[in-house]
Amino acid sequence: MKHVIGMKEMSKQQIESLLARAAEWAKRPKAQADTLSGRFVANLFFEASTRTRFSFEVAQKRLGAHVLNFTAEASSTTKGETIYDTLRTLEAMGVETAVIRTSQNGLLEDLVGRVGLHLVNAGDGTNEHPTQCLLDLLTMKQHFGKIAGLRVAIIGDLRHSRVLGSHLHALPKLGAELVLAGPPGMMRRAEEIPAGVSVVDIDEAVRTADVVMMLRVQLERHAEAVFDSAESYHQMYGLTLERARAMKPGAVIMHPAPVNRGVEIHTDLVECEKSLIFTQVANGVAVRMAVLEQIMEGRESKWESSLVTVNG
Repeated sequence: MKHVIGMKEMSKQQIESLLARAAEWAKRPKAQADTLSGRFVANLFFEASTRTRFSFEVAQKRLGAHVLNFTAEASSTTKGETIYDTLRTLEAMGVETAVIRTSQNGLLEDLVGRVGLHLVNAGDGTNEHPTQCLLDLLTMKQHFGKIAGLRVAIIGDLRHSRVLGSHLHALPKLGAELVLAGPPGMMRRAEEIPAGVSVVDIDEAVRTADVVMMLRVQLERHAEAVFDSAESYHQMYGLTLERARAMKPGAVIMHPAPVNRGVEIHTDLVECEKSLIFTQVANGVAVRMAVLEQIMEGRESKWESSLVTVNG
């Protein structure tokens, strides 16, 4: 595995291997390693990000890497330089891995084979967000002890969600049942929904799922207003307190964040006992450590010997 471009290309075995390693890191939240000592990794974020950008940086530093944070506004891309030429420049300087977030669907796929860097997709347009998908999967597996057999409902702005784009491929591979719900105007096209994935109304989705994953309404990707008010969306398609009371015993709430409180989810549910939202955030670091180790080291046999616990 030289790159992490999307879950579509990743086998079940590769997913499970990454989850197993990430689970080890998750048990050691203060552990450091010298796995990537002296090696350079660049983060190129052409879209705003908090959780993904900072968790990648924390992951890189915990593995001992030198981290370069690229700022588009202060780079030659403002002078017309292409991302390809930017990456070739970084490669010439000795950077080995580029973590890229972009609004362009399929950009990283186009770059594979054209540059010598390891490429990691930190979210491309409305296409995929593989490391977010992996941290979601890790969170589910930690909580339930399995993924196979779970009924996972993903609800909200399905058309624009790159997280959903990854889960459409990953959850069925791992034996989970995936159901979708959301406004008709935010639904994926029929040809984008794999066989075995069903579309249901929101009340059925919430009532029957083991995992209720709410998605943010991505207003920045909509050309026009998509609902009359935040409250009207919340009542029709959000996880209200009333809907949450109908959840199965033992069911959990997840959200890839950022969260629009009072829109797709009631504010009281964000940190309630059913919520795993901040567990997802914590798992982001562990997953991204596992991804970087795998693509830059390439051998699982190095993993255990690389662990050095710092500060307990």
